[in-house]
Order: sequence, then C-alpha cells, then structure tokens
Amino acid sequence: MPAPVFEPLQFTRFPPDQMLRRAQRYQEALSLRRTTRQFSTEPVPRALIEHAIRTAGTAPSGAHRQPWRFVAVDNPALKAQMRVAAEAEEHQNYHGRMPPEWLEALAPLGTDEHKSHLTDAPWVVVVFKQLFEQLPDGRRLKNYYVDESVGIACGFFIAAIHHLGLCTLTHTPSPMGFLSALLERPENEKPYLLMPVGFPAADAQVPAIRRKGIEEIVQWNLEKERMSE
Repeated sequence: MPAPVFEPLQFTRFPPDQMLRRAQRYQEALSLRRTTRQFSTEPVPRALIEHAIRTAGTAPSGAHRQPWRFVAVDNPALKAQMRVAAEAEEHQNYHGRMPPEWLEALAPLGTDEHKSHLTDAPWVVVVFKQLFEQLPDGRRLKNYYVDESVGIACGFFIAAIHHLGLCTLTHTPSPMGFLSALLERPENEKPYLLMPVGFPAADAQVPAIRRKGIEEIVQWNLEKERMSE
C-alpha cells in the first residue's frame, strides 16, 4: 500500500469583516439563481461550459476517486434524439407511472412531458456517475460514495453556471438508460443528471414559489454559555 504524499495547503485567510462581506455577496448572488425551462437558442461559447465543468471537477469525492463524467452536447441532431427519447419516457411518467402524490407535488412547478429545453438550449450537459474504474489489465477499481460525490460536483457546476451568467435546469428523465445508449457510455457509467445550459428566453418565466427560510433549514446546537447570552 503506497504511503500518502502531502503538500502545503494553499489558503488565504481574510479579515472577519471581509469574510462577512464575501459571505453576504455570495449568498445574495446565489439567491437570484432560478431554474428555468425556457431557454434562448443563442449560442454559448464552449469555453464557458469548460470552465464550469472544471469548477465541478474541484468537488470533494470519496477516496478522491472523482467518479463523475460530464458529457457536453451541442450537436442539434443528438439533442433532438435525446428530446424524443426523454419525452417518450416522461409521457409514460405523467400518464401512469407517477402516483397521484408525485403529480400533486409537481403541480406548482407546471411541468409536463414536453421538454423543449433539450433542443432550445445551446448545450445539454449530461452527468454520469462512474461506479468503478476499468483498469487496462481488466481489473475493476471500486469507487466510493459515488452518489454523494457526483451530487456535490453537480452542485458546484450549477453554482458556476449561475456565477458566469447563464441558466440551467436539473432534469432527471426516468428511466435514463437511453442516455447511455445515445451517448455511447461504457458499462461502468450510469446517467445521473441532465442539465440544459444557456441564456434564458426573453420571455422566460419561473414558478412563483418561495425558498425555506434559515429558521426552517438549520438547528443551532450552541455552547451553554453562548445560549445564555
């Protein structure tokens, strides 16, 4: 078993007041992020998508296996095939597969089986989770905490997309096996998430919904002396 190799941590420490300003600016910026299903067909440079994927690649992962693969598609014919396959699956979901409780939960979002975002958005980024690495000698190297790792990387990607001034949508057509076939992925990779990326349409709208407040998503377990202050 090889011994670990370490190197100095590159870290910048900011003054407390600057930390607070940075935290506020970042939170305010991300609070404007919204999921849209209405995209402009305006082209988006490949370099922007590449930088967002590079950012996603900085996410932590189980045993540092980095078990993610990002497939970025701008080919119109391939996007059209993806849309046809996704709409076929989603039609069955909305007309029989989904239980009433699920349909009721989705109702405020106004979603249905029609997925125009797959052909309107200039890019469709499909994320695959890599269950294991196939070594040249035929052995399989197991990956760990795959779903958690890939989920974190997708979060980094979504934040990066918003930061650079674009929109995205987290789409999980179910089942998603058609993505493996269309994108010719190996057996050790399974589709995890599909994200159209682009500028919002000029008349884009989003559901009038609210996010939970801080008091609804956190519990503070404070030291007793602090609690008495």
